[in-house]
Amino acid sequence: MAVRRRTDPAAGRLAVSAWRSGADDRPTVTTAVRFTLEEIADVAPGHSVEVRVPPWGAVQCVEGPRHTRGTPPNVVETDPKTWLELVTGATVWADAVADGRVSASGERSDISDLLPLQATHLRS
Repeated sequence: MAVRRRTDPAAGRLAVSAWRSGADDRPTVTTAVRFTLEEIADVAPGHSVEVRVPPWGAVQCVEGPRHTRGTPPNVVETDPKTWLELVTGATVWADAVADGRVSASGERSDISDLLPLQATHLRS
C-alpha cells in the first residue's frame, strides 16, 4: 500500500534539487523534508520505525510490529539538514550516528539500508 501523499512529488523533487544546489530557505527545506519522509515510507512501508525530523514531520515505516500508543520502541530522529544529507547521500548513516546528528533507538532503528534514497525517487 502506497503512502498517502501530502506533498506533490514534482514539487518535492524540485525542492530536493534546489536544496542540493544550496537553497536553505524555509519553504524549500520544509517541502524537501516532507517529500523525502513520504518517499521513505513508500519505499519501506510499515509501522515498526518512526522517523522524526522536527519540526517538519514524522512517518512510520519498515515492516514489523505496529506501534499504536505512547513512545514507539524504534525511533530515528534528526535535524532537517542531516536528514536531507542522508537521503541524498551527502553523508552516511554511520557517520551521522557516530557524531550524534542522528538519534536511533530500538533494535529496528538502523535504516541505513534504505539510505540514500535511490535517484529515481529524487529526480525531477
